[in-house]
Amino acid sequence: MAGLFAALPASAQFAKPEDAVKYRKATFTVMGNHFGRISAMAQGKVPFDAAAATANAEIVAMMSMLPYSAFPEGTHGSEKGTPKLNVWSERAKFDEAAKTMQGEAAKLVVAARSNNLDALKVAVGNTGKSCKACHDNFRND
Repeated sequence: MAGLFAALPASAQFAKPEDAVKYRKATFTVMGNHFGRISAMAQGKVPFDAAAATANAEIVAMMSMLPYSAFPEGTHGSEKGTPKLNVWSERAKFDEAAKTMQGEAAKLVVAARSNNLDALKVAVGNTGKSCKACHDNFRND
């Protein structure tokens, strides 16, 4: 079902470009918040809780499927945190980066469910790297 919605043109989903921007920012905010909770466990900042890690990882994985339909052309910017123009000129590379991150988020769920802190640490590191790679290539800092 998520794949169907991701395949729809952004113009069919959002009445105005600003709506797409608000949507993608919101999804990234929620995803980042829940990823941060898991990262805190992996870094030893909060006690490891497999149930909480799993619940948060499931949210991260679900949210990772949502924002990429909300990148209609013309919604780039030059301000910090906005997409660079190459999101559209290198769309295949951007979409591949999104798929990589989604795959790592799915692995994060598996690691969290394993109740193994070492596995979670590896998955957090790999998921974080996939996020950073996309930010480095496609987001203004």
